[in-house]
Amino acid sequence: MADNERPRTRTQEGTVVTSAMNKSIVVSVRRKIRHPRYNKFVNVNKRFMAHDEENTAAVGDRVIIAESRPLSRAKRWRLRTILERAVQDSPDVAVVSAIPEASDTE
Repeated sequence: MADNERPRTRTQEGTVVTSAMNKSIVVSVRRKIRHPRYNKFVNVNKRFMAHDEENTAAVGDRVIIAESRPLSRAKRWRLRTILERAVQDSPDVAVVSAIPEASDTE
């Protein structure tokens, strides 16, 4: 590696769990690892605090975060891109009744 090149930053892909803080999100990253003794695949969840400058990410979004310099006591990651937006329930949609209405024909 040449002197003027910067090393590649590590990235993680995960789901936003919390976005209630200002300019901060919590991202849950799920990995599958093989258990050393039982050789069974186990899901491992890890949560990272990430910096979201524009407050664009919402709960449920799939995002990519990149490692950065320490931004606070807990934040060492930055939001790089939002891959997929979460489907938000719209209040405009009317709730369809599951009970059939009585018909006039008998």
